[in-house]
Amino acid sequence: MRDDRELLARAVALARRCPPSQTAFSVGALVVAADGTVLAEGWSRRHDPHDHAEESALHDLGPGWRAPPGTTVYSSLEPCSARASRPRTCSELILAAGVDRVVFAWREPSLFVEGEGAELLQGRGVEVVQLPELADAARVPNRHLLDR
Repeated sequence: MRDDRELLARAVALARRCPPSQTAFSVGALVVAADGTVLAEGWSRRHDPHDHAEESALHDLGPGWRAPPGTTVYSSLEPCSARASRPRTCSELILAAGVDRVVFAWREPSLFVEGEGAELLQGRGVEVVQLPELADAARVPNRHLLDR
């Protein structure tokens, strides 16, 4: 059985592994099966300066990976709906994988782009849940961006 708060807290903690950047948020993400098994984890800039957390986690599942029913992506930040660094957004990657649910802590502030990931995913039938009680923890590894 999944515990959304506990799994999202794990994703939020992964964001602390991100190398700091002046041009991108530090984000952590998990891909979790319906039974609560963590299938993959990722964080921003994990292998490459342009990696996003959800992209990093989904990449580890292999090319063409398709989510089994009930799969959830947990992300410390709302999945991106626009980006300059790569052609596919995290929202597009989540949709392409067939993920059923997304749980996130913090709505993307309009510091770099206007975030509309939650609306885009909901519009395509993905269940989207925000747990704002974890938003402050998700902001911590991003203070260098928010306090400037």
